[in-house]
Amino acid sequence: MGDFAFVIHPIELNDIFRKFKFMQKWPVPLVENIIKVVPPFKVSEITGVRSDLAETSGYFVTCPLTSKQMVTLPEDMVIKKIIKTGKLAEKLGARILGLGAMTSVVGDAGITIAKNLDIAVTTGNSYTVATALQGTKKAAKLMGTDLSQAEVLVVGATGSIGSVCARILARDARFLTLMARDRRKLDHLSARILRETGLAAKISTDIKRSVQRADIIITVTGSAEAVIDVMDLKPGAIVCDVARPRDVSKRAAQSRNDVLVIEGGVVDVPGNVDFGFNFGFPPRTSYACMAETMLLSLEKRFESFTLGRDLSVAQVDEISQIADKHNFKISGFRSFERAVTADEISLVRQNAAKNYR
Repeated sequence: MGDFAFVIHPIELNDIFRKFKFMQKWPVPLVENIIKVVPPFKVSEITGVRSDLAETSGYFVTCPLTSKQMVTLPEDMVIKKIIKTGKLAEKLGARILGLGAMTSVVGDAGITIAKNLDIAVTTGNSYTVATALQGTKKAAKLMGTDLSQAEVLVVGATGSIGSVCARILARDARFLTLMARDRRKLDHLSARILRETGLAAKISTDIKRSVQRADIIITVTGSAEAVIDVMDLKPGAIVCDVARPRDVSKRAAQSRNDVLVIEGGVVDVPGNVDFGFNFGFPPRTSYACMAETMLLSLEKRFESFTLGRDLSVAQVDEISQIADKHNFKISGFRSFERAVTADEISLVRQNAAKNYR
């Protein structure tokens, strides 16, 4: 019996078609109507999660709705289906539930779900932010970008996640710009960063101009649509898109082979891990949100660690320390739900060098 469960769901209809190939010829509305009524089910057992200090096991459970359905169907309907998925996790014996992909951002970001379950719930956002920042720093090294000399931009800086990212980045960056719509909130955040780190961060409400100047971008707005025009990016720019829905569209990103768009770090999970399910990553690696659920389970901290839209630097630092304790490490990067190889990054760097001349 596993201690944790993690909610997954089809990102797009192609994920359904890979599993049920016979549906590919069916009309899209018919497929969407069918999966809308399919009940949650157990996908696989997760075994072999083992550090030097503890071990745990769990399950993947699915809430069968696509990302599009998560944001277009009535919110109450979506939340009820996620809660049903959580009830399934309870029946399986799980003591903590991790919310993956869009299930972590629907409604009030897990608060209502946690109130309707008898087990702990976490969105995984604390470790997602930690690994996004770690991954961005690692990507900068591979791209030959010196973080201490780079123009660093946080888009959506006044939001709860954006402000945490900005405050942590201010520990290492020398040239930091905070971008959001509300100048008053930007002034407040800039003053706070100055008190905490001594860094005088610039502020901006002009996204186009800010993006054009930036070498490294962390973007985490609450926009329903992409907010960054990839044609504004410098050759060699690194964009870490933490937002859901994304701030950079997949189609637009594919039009630039000289910029690197990532969503954060891919995490090495210790032990002889078997997820029982292929989600497109190398063996024994996972998303950070999955890893946060595992980490809390290893610590026997069956509590709702990250819920809602408020996030603190202390939470990010604490989960990072727990990850270090259990030897969870950043191993690579992901972009649009797939792993990015070192060779791909090398090619982006070469293309950037050609186009920058």
